[in-house]
Amino acid sequence: MEFSKDNTYEIMEVCLLAGKIILQSGGETYRVEDTMMRMAAALGIENSHSYVTPTGIIFSAEGEEPTKTKLIRISERSTDLEKVALVNSISRKISSGEIGLIEAKRQLKQLEDLDLTFPLMLQVAAASLATGCFMIMFKGVWADFFPAMISGGAGYMSFIYFHRFVPIKFFSEFLAAFVIGLVSLIFVKTGLGQQLDKIIIGSVMPLVPGLLLTNAIRDLMAGHLVSGLSKGAEAFLTAFAIGAGIAVILNFV
Repeated sequence: MEFSKDNTYEIMEVCLLAGKIILQSGGETYRVEDTMMRMAAALGIENSHSYVTPTGIIFSAEGEEPTKTKLIRISERSTDLEKVALVNSISRKISSGEIGLIEAKRQLKQLEDLDLTFPLMLQVAAASLATGCFMIMFKGVWADFFPAMISGGAGYMSFIYFHRFVPIKFFSEFLAAFVIGLVSLIFVKTGLGQQLDKIIIGSVMPLVPGLLLTNAIRDLMAGHLVSGLSKGAEAFLTAFAIGAGIAVILNFV
């Protein structure tokens, strides 16, 4: 596609939309910047610059006209790696010339509106099963398998529902950990569970910020210090919220 002053802003909008989807879906900072710059080059903007943080994207394009710059704000982030893969697929199609600017924009808009998450009950069931398996992995006893599943499922469902009513992630994670500790303690006190520590450890694993830690390290290694430290701080707050919720319950033991 030929670069012209008429479609510069449209190209920038497509690149920013792709970066927004990746960042909101749990992608790394360097992946966002690389994808945006590759798309811009394939669509005709050879000289482009981007600056990405977990809460915003700044993108500028240089050409015959004065440099144009746009900023978008990222307020909500989740984990949806399928969307990241689909954006990468669209980016590759643009680079190979299979689709143009208009079609790319249409596909990205359609992808942004899609809800590719699994049904709530399936997520809870998966978290419950993972909880029981983690409990066994941490050398728990088989007698605690079902108590751990119930505790982990209740905690994960609590996290999802609390987050809908309390948009501050710290409090929803704290309350979810509190529910996990409470349910685990009830199982042990009634004799249905044996090892309180193993049940709790397995139950909190679905809440552990593994992806955040991974992305923080990868961003730091790629030289994105601001993003790496920001994601690391977010992971630390999540770990602190989980620990604080469990600590409140353990005070009653």
